[in-house]
Formats: sequence, C-alpha cells, structure tokens
Amino acid sequence: MSITVLTSAYRLRSLCRLQRIQGHMMSTQVETDVLLEKMGRAGVITMNRPKVLNALNLTMIQKIYLQLKKWEQDSETDLVIIKGAGGKAFCAGGDIRVITEAAKAGDSLAEVFFREEYILNNTIGAYKKPYIAVIDGITMGGGVGVSVHGRFRVATEKTMFAMPETAIGLFPDVGGGYFLPRLQGKLGLFLGLTGFRLKGRDVHRAGVATHFVESKKIPDLEKELVNLKSPSAEDVSRVLDSYQNQSSLDSEKPFVLEKHISDINRLFSSSSVEGIMQNLKADGSEFAKKQAETLSKMSPTSLKITYKQLQAGADLSLSDVLVMEYRLSQACMRGFDFFEGVRAVLVDRDQNPKWNPSTLEEVSDQIVDQCFSSLGQKDLTF
Repeated sequence: MSITVLTSAYRLRSLCRLQRIQGHMMSTQVETDVLLEKMGRAGVITMNRPKVLNALNLTMIQKIYLQLKKWEQDSETDLVIIKGAGGKAFCAGGDIRVITEAAKAGDSLAEVFFREEYILNNTIGAYKKPYIAVIDGITMGGGVGVSVHGRFRVATEKTMFAMPETAIGLFPDVGGGYFLPRLQGKLGLFLGLTGFRLKGRDVHRAGVATHFVESKKIPDLEKELVNLKSPSAEDVSRVLDSYQNQSSLDSEKPFVLEKHISDINRLFSSSSVEGIMQNLKADGSEFAKKQAETLSKMSPTSLKITYKQLQAGADLSLSDVLVMEYRLSQACMRGFDFFEGVRAVLVDRDQNPKWNPSTLEEVSDQIVDQCFSSLGQKDLTF
C-alpha cells in the first residue's frame, strides 16, 4: 500500500473521529466540566469538577482533544496551559466508578473511554506547541496522562503524585509504561508496583515534574506565560526556570526516597515479581518490610501485568506503549480483579479485596501473556 493511500486513510479516520466526537458532544448537556479559554495568545484548559477532584469523564476527554487539535493549527495560539479548578486537585484520575458500572452492564463506554483517553495522551505527547501542565494538587491516574507527556510539568508544594492502580486491579496506564521505566534506576517500577505517593518538591526531584514553583506564585507565572509573544519552548523554559529559582520552599529537605534509592535499585532488580517479594522479605529492613506488606495487598494479576508492561515499555515509543496498554485495559475489563478492587476501595470501602487468583504463584505466564494479546480490528490505532 502506498504512503499516499495510508496517509489518506489516516486523515479520513481522524476526520471521522472528530465528527463522531462533535456529534456526541452536541447531544450532551454538560457545559462546564472543562473550561476552554483563550487568554492572549495562550489556550487555557481548566478541568472543572472540583467536587470529584476534577476526575476525567468521556466528555472532558473529547472536549480537550478537539480543542488541542484546533489550537495546534491556530496561528493565533502559541502555547497551551492545563490546570485544575478548586485548589485541591489537578486531576485525581478517570471516572472509574462510571466505567465500572458501564463495563458490568456490557456498555461500550469501557472500550470508548480508554480508547479516547489514550488518543488524547498520545496527542499531548506529540504536541507541536509548548504544553504546560500546572499540577497543583492531587495528580493521579488520568491526571498523570494529561500532564506527564507534555513538554512542561510544574509541581507545587500542594502536588501529590501517585499511580495507585495495582490496588484496584488495574495497572499504571495512560502511558505509565512509557514514562515510569524512564525514571532513574528502578524508581518507576517501585512507584508503579507500590503506588507510593510523592509530594511537593519530590515530584520534581523524581523527574515526574520538570519544574517546582510555590503555589502562591502560580497566578503570576500563568500571567507571564499568557503574555509571552510568539514564544519558543526555550522562552517558556526560561520563564519557568526563573519562577523555580524564586521558589526556595522545602529546598533544604532531602528527597523523601534519597536514602532508599540504592535499596530500591537492588531490591526491585529481579526477573519476576516473586523475585522482588523474595528480595524484600530476605532484606529484613523496615523499608523492605513496609514494601513487602504493601505489595501483598495489591492484585497479584495487576502486579505481574505491571511488571511486564514496564519492562516492555522501556523500549517502545509512547504510541506503541498506548496500543499495548489499550489491550491491557480491555483484559482488565474482561477480568475479575478490577471490579473487586473498585468495590473494595471506592464503593464499599472495606479495603479488603478478595483477589482471584489470590497469590502471585497462581498467576501463570499464560494468564499474563493473554492480557497482552492483539485485539485484532479492535486494537487502538492513531
């Protein structure tokens, strides 16, 4: 097949997607779940569901995607800023309970949601204009997906970053398989398996954020960014650097994991999750005991999927990682642990999930490999 035919097919598919999204959005009544504004020569996206910590729903994802596409082509728009409303959260993740209910009912939302979300993540990763995520507050799951793949991520002392998906029978998706293995040493694997929470300046020190700026300085920072005239990425970087240099809060405190980094690199170096657990139990230190205890509460299937996802993702492009993660998302929708995890953590809140299989040893390589299998015509395409 010629490149011309392939390009035409790709354009047609993109056009059909845009038309489908526009049709869906015209039929929805929600107007304010995401605010899309033009300020000077900047496009500003504000996720606006503060009561649910700005959790992403399908409409928000579709609106943001469409607007990003428009601004990318617009000669009057030089950069994009994305933030969350309410002061508590940037975005705490996707609207998991809605997805769970849909999947239980056999509704296609569970297919469509992950598909559209990952397409948005890929769009952000390939965005041609400076994209600045102000991750001021809770940033988890889907909130990581709309920030971490952008060129600039600004953390504040209020930032709380985590990928806690293994606790609900899922895996660190939204491109976690791409960015986690690219953090220093085994840090990404540690964060992905345990769901460990990083806060404030530590989000920058870990390499998740590109900058740290005190929360009170954010309004001035946004104002300066909005007023930039035809900025390059270097111009944006200079502004962010200058605000970071003015932010000394907590600078004297060491990185929360500093004294454990060599332990993490040693203990999480193994060819299997079982091997990691053996390392932790044999080590005997308080830190190792704590991590072993944390992992023992997670879905064994999720732990094994996550381990393989991050191993594979280290050598893949973001778009290839997202194709892999879409397969994994649909495997989780077909499985048991995701529904049980959501029940235990978010619905009944008894924090006592009954995983099936219940041990790492019972999760065979065959079970894991099946999760990575092609979906054929239903595979994610860009």
